[in-house]
Amino acid sequence: MSRVKRRTFINTSLTGAAGLAVSHATSAALLDTMPTTTPTDQTSAAVRKILIAGGNFVTPFIRYMAALTGKPRPKICYLPTASADDKDAIIKFFQACAPLNVEPSVQESFIESLTQTRSWEDVFLSVDGIVVSGGNTLNQQAIWKAQGIDVVLRKAWDRGIVLGGASAGSLCWFDEGTTDSRPQALSIVHGLGFIKGSHSPHYDAESGRRPLYQKLIGSGEMKPGYACDNDAGIYFGDNVVKRVVSARAGAKVYYVSVVGGKVSEKTMEPEMIR
Repeated sequence: MSRVKRRTFINTSLTGAAGLAVSHATSAALLDTMPTTTPTDQTSAAVRKILIAGGNFVTPFIRYMAALTGKPRPKICYLPTASADDKDAIIKFFQACAPLNVEPSVQESFIESLTQTRSWEDVFLSVDGIVVSGGNTLNQQAIWKAQGIDVVLRKAWDRGIVLGGASAGSLCWFDEGTTDSRPQALSIVHGLGFIKGSHSPHYDAESGRRPLYQKLIGSGEMKPGYACDNDAGIYFGDNVVKRVVSARAGAKVYYVSVVGGKVSEKTMEPEMIR
């Protein structure tokens, strides 16, 4: 196992996690119009938590994830499967954790048993939060299934371990979404199905995302769902939208569905997090 503990990056938390609030009034009014799902297969009393961003799961999002764990110094594990365990991305994760009072680690997926002496259960069920990297979502899903990581992530979710990420790290939790994981064009990818419906990341950053997402939902090829600009995201508690957040002014979240036979894109105004 390549479990890298932060040593040289540790600083005192700038603001900590305690001051985070829930639900902005404007967003709450809009969320009342969104479909919600109450899971019936929950195996524990823990709230099942997922925090996503359309792109850039940086310090403000990791700080919020840390707050959602409820721990004074939570263990946050980085899972960079989609990036093929990219070393630069791993370094950036530790840098993003540096201002925070967290214990960061990384679990690579391209491993061998001589040095990987702990099971996936031992690793992922012993932390408080798991951040999934961006990258190739399709390849990530295939590797997780082959390794059994998908099953362990489900156990982690059921136990209340906070899951999250951006791009591939946000797509993976939904039933389906739009991806650039295949050659030539954006296409549909199927995720783990922890969050019901569909998702489009990078909604403001890549010009092909918005028209394709609306087209697929309008035609019925894809379920209604949530689109996130880079730096904007959603906290889901037990599959219900609990809070819409942003780390950048102007970054927004949208609920895209079909109303009266036409595609409807409703803006979900986020709260700023820092």
